[in-house]
Amino acid sequence: MAKLLFALLAVPWMLLAGLVSGDAVLDLQTKGRPNLDAALAKGDLPGVERKQYIAAMLCMMSTPSKLDQKKFPGAKSRYDDFVVVHINQTLSIHNTGSFLSWHRYYLWSFERVLREECGYNGTAPYWDWGRWAADPEKSPIFDGSDTSLSGNGKKTTHRASTYAPAGNGGGCVETGPFKNMTVHLGPISPAVDPAPPANPRTDGYGDNPRCLRRDISNYLTSRYTRTQDIATLITGSKDIATFQDTMQAVTPSGGMGVHGAGHFTINGDPGADFYTSPNDPAFWVHHGMIDRTWSIWQTQNFTSRQAVIAGSTSMMGFGKKQSLDDLVDLGVVGNKVWKIRDLVSTVEGPFCYAYE
Repeated sequence: MAKLLFALLAVPWMLLAGLVSGDAVLDLQTKGRPNLDAALAKGDLPGVERKQYIAAMLCMMSTPSKLDQKKFPGAKSRYDDFVVVHINQTLSIHNTGSFLSWHRYYLWSFERVLREECGYNGTAPYWDWGRWAADPEKSPIFDGSDTSLSGNGKKTTHRASTYAPAGNGGGCVETGPFKNMTVHLGPISPAVDPAPPANPRTDGYGDNPRCLRRDISNYLTSRYTRTQDIATLITGSKDIATFQDTMQAVTPSGGMGVHGAGHFTINGDPGADFYTSPNDPAFWVHHGMIDRTWSIWQTQNFTSRQAVIAGSTSMMGFGKKQSLDDLVDLGVVGNKVWKIRDLVSTVEGPFCYAYE
């Protein structure tokens, strides 16, 4: 797992226009930086830190929910609180103008709760899709080791999904730290065979305990999340509308953006249900890479790619045009209500982070 640095990279107290020539210390820093970059690329998130991250997630799963249990009986934990918020706002945060900014704040809020409520003090990992596109099952994210986010589901006989042939899993996850995880919420829009048992409530908020299932394969990653696919998305998108629409494209007959390809590579239940997908622990590293890709796109023309927005307020295309002044409210998992314009930069509003 690669990592995100929460603190802004250090700069001099006063950064003048242009570099002072003859600065021997700066010359040495520049000379040594390739060695640091190589160490970052090779080392990724250290195993000890992965275990700390996993322990903090398990802590969230054992910490009681802050939601009204009469309204949300399936929300058993603080982790479930995040799933409820995603379910509740799904139709206004996908294929909309708020997709990127909403999920940036959602991801940051998850990490904030890991820190403030479960003592995590490491960096935030992301899934480098391109690096493991040929075989995601062998990545350190899904290899089933004690430093992974658990492996594939048990191999079962099942039919193909709408977007990919049946893979080597399909059943309950039986390896790694989340092998005993219980999913309580949903399903709402399952895309897996066999379908999970129906929720006792039509809104998906009832308690519906079942195992975490996955059906990971390289079918989508080897076609749509290769390094060249990510680079083409960044370099070929001249405006925010093109970037976000290409990223989110899902066409069963052919063609898929990196967003859908990542979700439907995790697959299973709840990973392939776009309402309840955060219930799979791999959701967070997938969306970490979504945010990283957006951040890279923004930095290609920093001043003109921050306060930009396109799209409506409904994934169905209905509703008013999305505005930078529209509000993002995460309820019990957010720290305050923000305007979208406060959430479009990684170094303004509540944020101060960079990717490595």
